[in-house]
Amino acid sequence: MGNELVIRVLLAKIGLDSHDRGVRLLARNLKDGGVEVLYTGLYRTIEEVAQTAVQEDVDFCGLSMHTGAHKQTFAQLRELLDSLGGGDIAVIGGGAIPEQDRRALVESGVVAAVFGPGANYNSIVEWIKTNAPARNS
Repeated sequence: MGNELVIRVLLAKIGLDSHDRGVRLLARNLKDGGVEVLYTGLYRTIEEVAQTAVQEDVDFCGLSMHTGAHKQTFAQLRELLDSLGGGDIAVIGGGAIPEQDRRALVESGVVAAVFGPGANYNSIVEWIKTNAPARNS
């Protein structure tokens, strides 16, 4: 048991988007599922999120988006993570993102997965556990 590695997930809300009910519920479900969660709270900048993700050595960095700026924001987050040495951190997303945009973000490699409104929390927890990168540390 002491040899088991913990999956670490950072969840964030950026800008003035204050619709945080879903991300708070996801954080609770992830914690209940044995995942370590860091929730940055509201009104963060994309730079703060990327820096925190790298500093905290997380496996996943997730943004909940309800502003319509998801395409640019996820691309910027991926770029910032890569430039800060966090190229191994998988980006995930959620919120009010149209299905065609969800597919495009995943297919382009900008994000590993996007979970939309009504996504089953248990399914998200299982997806994260299944897709967590192997760690050597």
